[in-house]
Amino acid sequence: MQIKLMELSVVVPVYNEYDNLLDLTEKIINALTGRIKPFEIIYVDDGSTDGSSELLDQLADNYRQVRVIHFTANNGQTAAFAAGFERAQGKLIATLDADLQVDPVDILKFLPYIRDYDLVVGIRVNRRDNFIKKISSRIGNGVRNWLTNEDIKDTGCPLKLFKREVVQDLELFDGMHRFFPTLAKMKGYKVTEVPVDHYPRKHGQSKYGISNRMWRGLLDTLAVRWMKKRKISYQIKEEEE
Repeated sequence: MQIKLMELSVVVPVYNEYDNLLDLTEKIINALTGRIKPFEIIYVDDGSTDGSSELLDQLADNYRQVRVIHFTANNGQTAAFAAGFERAQGKLIATLDADLQVDPVDILKFLPYIRDYDLVVGIRVNRRDNFIKKISSRIGNGVRNWLTNEDIKDTGCPLKLFKREVVQDLELFDGMHRFFPTLAKMKGYKVTEVPVDHYPRKHGQSKYGISNRMWRGLLDTLAVRWMKKRKISYQIKEEEE
C-alpha cells in the first residue's frame, strides 16, 4: 500500500526531558499550524527513566499530530534519528532536540532555502550554553572540519531540514548524527547553513560534554575521514552512436 506523504515530519529524540515535552509540543504546533499543512511530530523515546515515556503517550493521545516510538533501552541519538527517519511520512524532515534551546519557529526560516538545497543546517548564534559546553562544541567542530576537510560552522546544531530523499540515502552508524552535512555532501547533495536563535536550557541537564564527546567523537571523525578518502567516484564514457 502506498503511503500518502505529508508536507513535514519533525523528528525529536527524547531522553529524560519530562519538564520540556509539553512546552516543546505546543511550540512546534503553534509554529507550524496554518503555515505547513499537514505535519507530524515524531518523538523517539530513547529509553527515558524520568516519566518522559508515559508523558509522550499522553501527548500522542491529546494531539493528533504526535506519534511516539519507544526504544526498550537507551541506544543513542543516531539510533533515535534512524528510527524517526524510517517512520517519517513527510516530504521534508526537520530535526530538533527536546531541550528547547532552539525554537521550532526557526524551521520556517529554512523553507525558502530548501528549494535550492537538499539539507539546511542551523548555526546557533549568541550561544546560551555554559563555558564547558561552548568550548567542547567549538573544539568538536574544529577537529571535525580539520580532519574531514569540511567547512560546516555548527554541525552540532540540532535544527536541520532535510529533503526526504536525503535521509533515505544516508547510511547511519552509531555516532554519525554529528556528520549529517558531510554524509549528505558525500552523496552529492547540496548543503547550506542558516543562523538560528539559541536559548538557555530551563529544565533538565545536558547529556553531553567534553568527557563523553572527545574520544568517541575523535574516533567517529577518523571513520568519516576514512570514508571520504575511500569514496568511489567515476564517470561513464558515453558511447558514440
